[in-house]
Parts: sequence; C-alpha cells; structure tokens
Amino acid sequence: MLIDLTDQKAFSGTGFWQDLAWLRENDPVHWHPELDGPGFWAVTRYEDALGVYHDWETFSSRNGMRLETNPAAVAAVTQRMLIVSDPPDHSQLKRVLAKGFSPAEIPHAEDLIRRVVRELLAEALRDREIDIVDLARRVPTRVVCALMGVPREEWDWLGGTMNAAFEGEDEQSRLAAHAEIFLYFSELVTERRASPGDDFVSRIAHDRRATSVPGETRLLSDEEIVVNCNGVLAGGNETTRYSAGGAVLALLENPSQWEKLRTEGRSILPTAIEEVLRWTTPGVHVLRTATRPARIAGTDIAEGDRVTVWNVSANRDEAVFTDPERFDLARTPNKHLSFGGGRHQCLGARLARLELSVFLEELVAGVDSIEQTGEPDYTASNFTWGVRHLPVRLTPAR
Repeated sequence: MLIDLTDQKAFSGTGFWQDLAWLRENDPVHWHPELDGPGFWAVTRYEDALGVYHDWETFSSRNGMRLETNPAAVAAVTQRMLIVSDPPDHSQLKRVLAKGFSPAEIPHAEDLIRRVVRELLAEALRDREIDIVDLARRVPTRVVCALMGVPREEWDWLGGTMNAAFEGEDEQSRLAAHAEIFLYFSELVTERRASPGDDFVSRIAHDRRATSVPGETRLLSDEEIVVNCNGVLAGGNETTRYSAGGAVLALLENPSQWEKLRTEGRSILPTAIEEVLRWTTPGVHVLRTATRPARIAGTDIAEGDRVTVWNVSANRDEAVFTDPERFDLARTPNKHLSFGGGRHQCLGARLARLELSVFLEELVAGVDSIEQTGEPDYTASNFTWGVRHLPVRLTPAR
C-alpha cells in the first residue's frame, strides 16, 4: 500500500485515518522515504508512541519537533524555546513558564474564559448564521492575550497576525507575520521589565531559572521570553480552535451525544472534554531525533534517524481504546496523547481543557439547536489539523 504522510493535500479531508489504521495493523514502525530528504520512521501505535515520548535521552527534541522543519530556524532557538529543548534547559525553562500558568498565579482563569465565551456567543446568537470555527478561534487568542496583559484593543490584531503566520498564502507573508509577532513581544518584554504588572509576561520577565552551575540562577533572556510567548500563543490558538470546532462537528454528526451533553450538563464535562481532545487530536505528529541506536517494537533505529510519533493514530489505537471510531462523551478511561507525553506534556494543557469545558458548557446553556448549513473545510496539514470552516445556524435557548 502506497502511503505518503508528507503529502499535505492528503490531510485536506479525513481519508488519512484509513492510511494510519493500515499502518497500525501492518507496519506500526514504518520507514517512510522522502523525495527531498533522508526519510523518517513513522510510529503509529499508542504504546510505542508513549515509549518514544518518555525516552527523551534517546529521542531528542532539540533538532526540531515537526517534519519540514527549517534547520536554521531551529538552530536559532534550540535549548531556548521549550518545544525544541531537552533537559536540563527544558526542565529549567518549563519550571518558570509552568509557574506562570499555575492555578495559584491565575486563579481568575475560569472567570476570564467564561466572560470571553459569553461575549463571543452572544454576538454569534445575534447573527444566528456563523462560522463556528471563527468563534472558537477567538476564544484562546483573547484568553491568552488577557493573561499576558496585552491591551484589549490589540487582541484581535494579534490573533489575526498569528493566523497569518501559520496560514498565510505564501512563505513570504507567513515570515512577515512571524516577524511582526516577534517584534511585538520584544517590545512588550522591554516594557514589562521596566514596569511590571500582574500578568504572565511580567512574571516570567522577573522570575529566575537555574543554570548549569549548581545553586546559580539568572533571569530569562529576552529571546527566551519572546520565543516562548510566541509558542504559548500559537499552541493555545491551534489546540482550542480545532478541538472546539471539531467538537461541534462531532456533536452534529452524533446527535445522541449532543442530547447527552444537554441532559447531563456539567456532570459529563470531565469525560466529554477528554473525548473531544482524543477525537480531534489537533497535534497530528511530533518529530524526534535518535541520539543513539535504539529499538522500537523490534525495529532497529540508527543514531541520527528521525522518528515521528503520530498522535492522531495513537489516539485511535484499537489495542487501547474500545471502539475507537465511536465518539463517546462518557468514554473512560481515556488516556489520549493529544497533549503529548513525558517531559513534553503541553504547557497549556490545563488552560486548554478549561477553555474547552467552558465553551461546551456555555454552548449548551445558550443554544437550543445547531444546524449545519454547509460542508466542513479542513486544514491541509500533517502537523496541526482540524476543521478550518464550519458554517452553522444557531437557535438561541428559550
């Protein structure tokens, strides 16, 4: 069977699920050649994926965390940007960044998310016919911007620029958008160093990280703050947008689950959000590089080989998830890999879960029915994937 996981067009719909199912069954550690590259291993089963995530000493992140990585761009930020770092730098950076998102530092997070969702949903209910993904896209952008202390009038501009950085029509426009974001955060860091406030950027600008010298600490550099603020905003935008948009589509396709959500309300939200995350899996794959010879499920991996973990496949592994092609809001257990695993468990996982939970709760409270008015459109990407457009008609709750 000919399978090309580098063909972005193959991810413009849902047909790739069948290819991944075939790999799980027949070739779970698959050598994948590339036309313009050295090739890579594709790991598609859950337990093998989990093993790669947990063995950071063998499977390194510092050479890039996705296929089609620009080596020069990665080299410029490796061991300074969390997602392309290994311990000890990764551990030292994450300790500071994670503290900025801890419940103790942002106890008002749920209230903030609820205000944002209610404002956007009220606007949507006035219009009735909307693109639900456009609503979902603005939730994480506004929440993260608020937590970072970005002025209210700049939230939508920053969110739009972030979208252009990843979905611009050509490489030049995407690079220009990235440059604007880096410049924006550079200026914001300078401002918060001089005049700190009660926000995420101010906290990490004045917190200290450990160094390679025992007992020694230092402030994070401007570069470390800027590249990780960019990572936080990008990660939050992709995960919540695609999971919330995908949740609405799944509920439309499975009306019994919409009724279950309406009937059971808050009591089913804990399992519902995990199933939505498993079902949608916005982060399609991650890349690691072998630092030494290894074996995965009996397959020899050479030092220097690139190894990709396909989260979208692991989350539908029949050996782990009963009837994985069924969308079940009550599914338990549900230890999906939508936020990765091991030391690289997503920094914003708690915030993303909270955003998704509030989104679903407010949707049920404010909307009586949802009618699909057009076909869904998907992002053609083998890295971050989901519903890009989903036109619907909302009927307000009576």
